[in-house]
Amino acid sequence: MRRSLLLCCLLFFASNGAIHAQQGASGTVLITGANRGLGLEFARQYAELGWTVIATARDPDAAALVELAARFPKVSIEELDVQDVSAIRMLAERHEGRPIDVLINNAGVLGDPEAQALGSLEYEEFEQVMAVNTFAPLAMTEAFRENVAASDQKKVVSITSRSGVISLPGSRGPYFYRASKVAMNMVMRVLAEELRDQGIIVALISPPPTDTDMLRQLIGPEAASFQARPADVVARIIGVIDGLTFESAATPIYFDGTSMPW
Repeated sequence: MRRSLLLCCLLFFASNGAIHAQQGASGTVLITGANRGLGLEFARQYAELGWTVIATARDPDAAALVELAARFPKVSIEELDVQDVSAIRMLAERHEGRPIDVLINNAGVLGDPEAQALGSLEYEEFEQVMAVNTFAPLAMTEAFRENVAASDQKKVVSITSRSGVISLPGSRGPYFYRASKVAMNMVMRVLAEELRDQGIIVALISPPPTDTDMLRQLIGPEAASFQARPADVVARIIGVIDGLTFESAATPIYFDGTSMPW
């Protein structure tokens, strides 16, 4: 019964989000981590809405992404490892002067849970998780801020997590992942103030627990299968992005459009 009610709510939110997005103007979106999970779903749904999609991925030959680009001529694939700052800057140089309406900092890693548990903490794992989840969104926004400022919609969206909300009770660990999301939230709030004068809206949006590779890694495939579907979640998030304002982006936003605590 509870699962049926959850699915009904998600479908309702997804439908409303899709309708909202369809009513908005199309544009150009750049997505990191677009080869799987939420990133791939963002690329698919924006393509279906008629947007120009720059889909970046560490694995540009991922079958699902290649198939998507073959179906939609306005989808282009760019190889990008967000840990490589020089690669980020080179990508920005290739797209210099090109307006980008929405930059979605979606790429993220959970990291090895065993390497971020008390008794087996590994500093190298900490560096990687922080590099991908915290520094990369900052580096991407720095590199593409002029592209976003030159667009009509002027939006930067970073995918956060309830795991990064300090004021919410939570389970133990994984330490590095949770710390990286807290840090990203702060980085984006500072950016929001700095980029406001350029008319850029910087937003933090969190999905609910969603059946992706990351969640399967954390709680197992069976438990993850009872969670939200990527297509439903992304449809709702796109609707939220479409309606973003400086006021609505003042605090982290849940996928259903409600404000989240810090």
